[in-house]
Amino acid sequence: MLKTKRIKLLALPTLVWMGALFVLPMILMLALSFMERGTYGQVVYQFNIDNYIRIFDPLYGLIFWDTLVVAVLTTVFSILCGYPLAYYISRLEKSKQQIWLLLVMIPFWINFLVRSYAWVIILRSQGVVNTILQSLGLIDEPLTLLYNSGSVLVGMVYTLLPFMVLPIYVSLEQMDYRKLEAAYDLGATPWKAFWHVTLPMTKTGVVTGSILVFVSSIGMFVVPDVMGGAKSALIGNVIQNQFLSARDWPFGSALSIVLMLLSLLLILLYFKATQAGGAKEGSA
Repeated sequence: MLKTKRIKLLALPTLVWMGALFVLPMILMLALSFMERGTYGQVVYQFNIDNYIRIFDPLYGLIFWDTLVVAVLTTVFSILCGYPLAYYISRLEKSKQQIWLLLVMIPFWINFLVRSYAWVIILRSQGVVNTILQSLGLIDEPLTLLYNSGSVLVGMVYTLLPFMVLPIYVSLEQMDYRKLEAAYDLGATPWKAFWHVTLPMTKTGVVTGSILVFVSSIGMFVVPDVMGGAKSALIGNVIQNQFLSARDWPFGSALSIVLMLLSLLLILLYFKATQAGGAKEGSA
């Protein structure tokens, strides 16, 4: 009993911190979403649900759909790029693993906005890529590599890739390689061994990385704003504009609450789908 109380006391600072910086702001935002915007952008403390009704406008429905598509594509490409890299790192010697993990984490040491503008320098009409291609004679005119959906996707995958690599690497490090050796002894090909042994045993890392990347990308606004320009309007950009430009805090709060609920719903469905797949594999 005394030990349980001590454990609760150890968790108390974290609970207070989370309550003050997460739960309380979310409650305030929820309350603000039911308020009204005044004539000059001030918040009028009068209850109404017009902010949530306004979200059902087809324009915002299309923006939500575009955001969802970009988030899913970002997650998929992060898996395709992150899994091979994490697998390669996990098979290296310990000393080399530390160097590669350091290289993966180095982008976190650089300001997020600076990294986004670095991609602008690389992809713009007179940027690094077009300059090299023109100097090699492969193109006559600069390619349009910036301010489109492709550049936004590149920036998102680059920014969020470490969130996919690190959880998968941890799962690969904790994997029991004796089962993989047993699969080879039983005549399994490398592809079958990966598909039936390695991938199921590292599914926890893939799920964790997918959730981190998806949740981060669905609310991203810096990369679409810098690398997408006016041609890329995701829900994160709309929320940013409501708070900073339009000064419609109640509607911005309503959009944030809906985005959070949508993220929670998709994560719940993803968890149920992965659990159902695991149950089927176990019964088989």
